Amino acid sequence: MMRVITGRAKGTKLYALEGLQTRPTSERAKEGLFSMIQFDIEGRKVLDLYAGTGQLGIEALSRGATYAVFVDKSKDASEVIKKNLVKTGLEQSGKVICGDVAAFLKADSEKYDIVFIDPPYDLRVVPSALESLLENKLLKPTSVVVCESREKDVLEGHDELNKYFEALRKASYGIANITIFKMRTEDI
Repeated sequence: MMRVITGRAKGTKLYALEGLQTRPTSERAKEGLFSMIQFDIEGRKVLDLYAGTGQLGIEALSRGATYAVFVDKSKDASEVIKKNLVKTGLEQSGKVICGDVAAFLKADSEKYDIVFIDPPYDLRVVPSALESLLENKLLKPTSVVVCESREKDVLEGHDELNKYFEALRKASYGIANITIFKMRTEDI
């Protein structure tokens, strides 16, 4: 069961997707990652990539983020996110994009305060998503990027990205590894 942990929509049970196509972040991992960024949420603009059910962006909205954009290529996932936004009463604060994440990142021109990157583990696209965020100038110098992956060091072998991103915090929850990144430089 997925639910909103705290904030305006605290306790609301979220709709899930049928089947095994989506791997929701576990309750324990979600609690851990939000405890790591709890002071970075209020009043912020959020981007939830590979959004699945939208639970990460919705949790951020419930905790005081002002706006969230949810991106997932699955039509079913996009419909579940919309239903979850309505169920939590947060539909006015969210926008759902049904489309390819890489294409969205190339076309978008907004700047985000918090970005969640939680793709299916087998895709191994966290480094390319970070690269796109950087190249397309979608981050602010103070932005926080939260990545969930199977790898403990998601940027291993990506020396160029390591020049720009600093891992502030890391935590493991079973096979899920959470890494919180900040920019190393203000020259974005």
